[in-house]
Amino acid sequence: MDEITMPPGGLDAARRRWLAGALAGCAAPAWAQSAAAAPPSPAAPLPSLGSVLPLTDVPLLEGGMFRPAQAQGQVVVLYYWASWCPFCAQQTPWMEKLWQAQRQRGLVVLGLSIDTQAADAIAYRARKGYTFPCGLLTAEVARVLPKPRGLPVTIARGRDGRVVTAIAARFSDGEAVVRIGGLFWFDGTSSALVDLKRRWFFCLSDAPA
Repeated sequence: MDEITMPPGGLDAARRRWLAGALAGCAAPAWAQSAAAAPPSPAAPLPSLGSVLPLTDVPLLEGGMFRPAQAQGQVVVLYYWASWCPFCAQQTPWMEKLWQAQRQRGLVVLGLSIDTQAADAIAYRARKGYTFPCGLLTAEVARVLPKPRGLPVTIARGRDGRVVTAIAARFSDGEAVVRIGGLFWFDGTSSALVDLKRRWFFCLSDAPA
């Protein structure tokens, strides 16, 4: 009789790995089951205040599509993050809170995960209960929205399509982010909000290396 070779960790471990993979596949839209983030490339500089920030179509992790027309005339927050990033783990709950607090007033939040596999980001978001729209930073998306150096990176785009702030840092006071969003993000175009970065300075820690 042939000898049976057990998988590493035994049958129970193998069943757990199989089940985790099956659940991840069920949770992800078809494109995401094999999608991968863009390979590492030289980091782009942070966009300068007042510069035009173009947007592009982004397939969303849980299904659907973000299209630039959805953000026309709205304030947009781009949030680059990863499921393995400890700084993101501290900030992402506040991004979700900001999204929930201001979405009815027209705030558009678009997360861009740099996870190697979409399934990892999907599973992490499901485990944490995050619902703000999020896609994967694929090579196609990165051609229009390249990730600047650092993680997390938060970029706010005013109603006129211009950058009002761009920060490669984690927030140290998430409640302040929500208050600032309510007070300053919905008063007009970016020309009326050019001091947003100065105001945010007081609720930021140093950018990670």
